[in-house]
Amino acid sequence: MSLGTGGSGGTSGQERARKTAEGLSYLSGFGNQHSSEAVPGALPLGRNAPQRAPLGLYAEQLSGTAFTEPRAHNRRSWLYRIRPSAAHPRFVRMDNGRLRGAPFTEVAPDPNRLRWNPLPDPPRGTDFLAGLWTVGGNGDAARRAGMAVHLYAADTSMTDRVFSDTDGELLIVPERGGLLLRTEFGLLRAEPGDVALIPRGVRFRVELLADTVRGYVCENYGRPFELPDLGPIGANGLANPRDFLAPVAAYETGAEDTGRGVDRPVEVISKFCGNLWRAQYGHSPLDVVAWHGNHVPYVYDLRRFNVLGSISYDHPDPSIFTVLTSPSDTPGLASVDFVVFAPRWLVGEDTFRPPYFHRNVTSEYMGLIEGAYDAKAEGFVPGGGSLHNMMSAHGPDRETFDRASAAELTPQKVDDGLAFMFETRWPVVPTAQALEADHVQAGYDDVWQGLERHFS
Repeated sequence: MSLGTGGSGGTSGQERARKTAEGLSYLSGFGNQHSSEAVPGALPLGRNAPQRAPLGLYAEQLSGTAFTEPRAHNRRSWLYRIRPSAAHPRFVRMDNGRLRGAPFTEVAPDPNRLRWNPLPDPPRGTDFLAGLWTVGGNGDAARRAGMAVHLYAADTSMTDRVFSDTDGELLIVPERGGLLLRTEFGLLRAEPGDVALIPRGVRFRVELLADTVRGYVCENYGRPFELPDLGPIGANGLANPRDFLAPVAAYETGAEDTGRGVDRPVEVISKFCGNLWRAQYGHSPLDVVAWHGNHVPYVYDLRRFNVLGSISYDHPDPSIFTVLTSPSDTPGLASVDFVVFAPRWLVGEDTFRPPYFHRNVTSEYMGLIEGAYDAKAEGFVPGGGSLHNMMSAHGPDRETFDRASAAELTPQKVDDGLAFMFETRWPVVPTAQALEADHVQAGYDDVWQGLERHFS
């Protein structure tokens, strides 16, 4: 179907976005070879690039991986669009705002434990792109290695502008307020408790479903996220492929909104090697009428994660909570893992049930979507985050340790919080703005003070 351009700010724009979001349908399955058409007959059968594509459309391939990567890892989609992506004017540099990219060299890597309060509310008129704020990262975007951690806060829908990230794919984790994501492939709705995955190079626009929104973003420069292997777990468990939802085809031309039968201009912004570039198009690039392939966006409800855990004693390593992984060249050592601490039962006998004290070869950025985290009694709040770089000792605070050490070990349901972690093989180097921010917690180390000596 045709959807116009939409995307206006203000209450009327939010109402339109909410109404649109409520009626969405999806395709089910992670990594599937999906196909979808907004107009019957728009998708050619039996070939990808016929001499004349149906309905006067242009056939175009979008490759998310190299042509010759193994079939199991290959990501590509064929798009049938009103105008080809090649029909655009020259891009020019624009200000990066508070968005940064790898390599991160503003400050020296910091071994200290860090924690932040939520990102302050944005200035009025801030959309998703303008509201991106970089915490830090690692690797090199130009070499397609590493990752970055960003926050976002916005109060305005993106209007007549579209964004794409050529540096990596974006895992968007809403914490406050829902998002309507208009992509080249169709529409996704992402509420707090969901995550949205936008592949590398896919253009999209963000409209708000609430007055203000806030959340987290993992920018993955490396291999596309995939579901982790299950090994001895077997064929089922953790994130089920069918719970990942891809959009159905929906296109816009702009002519519907102008009422004059001509397209309206759209600002197209691309992140390339860490910097933002923009061009003024005479039409919307979200004009794909049909598509097929597996390089597609997804939305996933974290509450559908099939949590596995101990039913005897001890606490499993947090890798058991991995939703998605971006593998590296070393088996088992991920460029970045996305881990969720979803509602679950704790039943271990003679077991300290909160996460144990730990020093890790990988680095961990943790955020909280709602409620409380069972390893931190205070200070770690929804919208906030903590960074424990490699070998930085961390674990439960004093209050949590004292309470858990004396707790009666009856079956316990942990259902008052939803936390997550971006875990990466390399240190996360903070940006200068992250270290100097007003919302950084200066006394974070104090949560471990008072852990007394009990040895005798």
